[in-house]
Amino acid sequence: MKRMMLKSKIHHARVTDKNVNYQGSITLNKDLIKQADLFPFEQVHVYNVSNGERFITYLIKEEKHPGVCCINGAAAHKVNKGDKLIIAAYSLMEDEEADFYSPRILILDENNQIKSG
Repeated sequence: MKRMMLKSKIHHARVTDKNVNYQGSITLNKDLIKQADLFPFEQVHVYNVSNGERFITYLIKEEKHPGVCCINGAAAHKVNKGDKLIIAAYSLMEDEEADFYSPRILILDENNQIKSG
């Protein structure tokens, strides 16, 4: 049997910008994406801790600006600058694999830098 398991989670990312006039996605710095074991264009679930909104989108890699967390497209209506987010990715796993798997969990500080994980 395959189960949908948590693969990666970024906890307490803070929204630094939002852009309604973009086709969609969440923009994060390339180093944070790599540390979270994620890939550009990978599907992620976003949970807004500040207001309870939830949405699904995909990742866009930002090359130059560390700490960026920009919500793009229609989802930009679901956030405000400064909101705290949980960003999660899931993966299908066989029972045998899921039994021993530990997700990558990063906890960020107020500047979207890794505090632990």
